[in-house]
Amino acid sequence: MPAPLLATTWTDPVTGRRGHVVVDRLLRGVSSGGLRMREGCTLEEVTGLARGMTMKEALHYDPEARYIPLGGAKGGIDCDPRDPEAYGVLVRFLRAVRPIVEQFWTTGEDLGLTQDTVDRAAREAGIDSTVQAVHPLLDDEEAARQRLADAFAVEVDGIGLDELVGGCGVAEAVLATLDRAGTPYGETTVAVQGLGTMGGATARFLARAGLRVVAVADVHGTLADPAGLDVEALLAARDGHGAVRREGLPESVRRLPREAWLEAGADVLVPAAVSYAIDEDNQHLVTAGLIVEAANMPVLPGAEKLLTDRGVTVLPDVVVNSGTNAWWWWTLFGDVPADADAAFAYTRRSMRALIDRMLARADADGSTPRAAAHALVADRLPVMAERFGWYR
Repeated sequence: MPAPLLATTWTDPVTGRRGHVVVDRLLRGVSSGGLRMREGCTLEEVTGLARGMTMKEALHYDPEARYIPLGGAKGGIDCDPRDPEAYGVLVRFLRAVRPIVEQFWTTGEDLGLTQDTVDRAAREAGIDSTVQAVHPLLDDEEAARQRLADAFAVEVDGIGLDELVGGCGVAEAVLATLDRAGTPYGETTVAVQGLGTMGGATARFLARAGLRVVAVADVHGTLADPAGLDVEALLAARDGHGAVRREGLPESVRRLPREAWLEAGADVLVPAAVSYAIDEDNQHLVTAGLIVEAANMPVLPGAEKLLTDRGVTVLPDVVVNSGTNAWWWWTLFGDVPADADAAFAYTRRSMRALIDRMLARADADGSTPRAAAHALVADRLPVMAERFGWYR
C-alpha cells in the first residue's frame, strides 16, 4: 500500500517527550484513529496503527448504513501515562496538533488514556471536540453530538458503555470462531493479557458466556487459577490503569511472572494490552490453539509465521478490536441509539458477520485470517473510493 499521507513528530518543549501523528488516508477529507500514550511509543508504531485504522474503516463499510467510512490515522505519545508530567505533555501535544484534530483527524482514547482524560485535555488545549472534523459530514450535528454524549453516559453494572462495547466485539470474535469449530464454550479456557478497558470487558463477556478465564496478566505479573478466576472480583479490584490490587485475593490464585499468561494452559489467548507482546523469542511458550488480537499489533509477523507453522490460528487486530471504533460512528451517525442492549446487539451481529466472512475467505484462499482480512480490504477500498473519493 502507498506511504501515509502525513507523518509528523512533535517534541515537547518542557520535557523533551515526543508525540507522533500519522494520517494514513483521508476519506471525504477525514480520518479516524485513537491517541495512545506509552513509554517507548515510536513513529513506526503509530504508522502501523494508522494503516490498521484504514483497514478497520474499510472492513466495516456497509453501503446501506448511515455510518460513512473514514480514512485511517493514529496518534502516539512516548510517555508513561503514570508519569506526573504525563497530563501536561498530553495537553501540550493536543494544543500543538490542534489544526489536524479540528480539520482532518478524529481521535479518542487508546492504550494508556481514557476518554475522560482525552476530553479534559482537549478542552484545555482549546479543542471543542476530538471528533469535530467529522461534524460537517453529519446530517444533524446537534442531534448526533447529543446521541454520542448520551451513549457515553450509559453504564452497565458500574462500567461505562464506551468501555464495554470493544470487549463485546472481541468476545464475539472468540465465540463466532468457537461456533464455526463446534467447540463448546464450557470446555474452553482463556488467558487474557491486560485487564484495562479492552481486556477487562473481554474477560467479562467471555466469562458470562460460560468460558473459564484461567489467567490474567497486568504490569505486576500474572494471576492464575486453573479452576477459573472470579473475573468480576478482579475487575472490582482494578486501579485506574487496569492493574489488579493483590490484597484480598483468594489463596487459590497463583501469582506468577508477567509472561506466564502465554503458557497458562489456556485454549485461547487474548493479548489486550501492549503492541509487540508476542515475538519470535517468546512465541514458543504459547500452548493455545487460538490467539485473538484485542490489542493493536500484539503479535509480530515473524512470530505469527512460526505460530501458524505449528497450527496456531491468529485472529488479526484489524478485525477483532474494530468494534470500539465502529461503535463511535454507528452511534454518531445514527445507526445505533444510546442504549446498551442495542449497542451490544449491533456489535455482536456486525462482528460475527465479519469474522465469518474473514474465516470463509481464509478457507477459500488457503490463507491465514490476516491475509484474508487484507484481501477483504483490498476488495472494499476501490468500492469506497468510487462512491466517496479520497484524498491522498
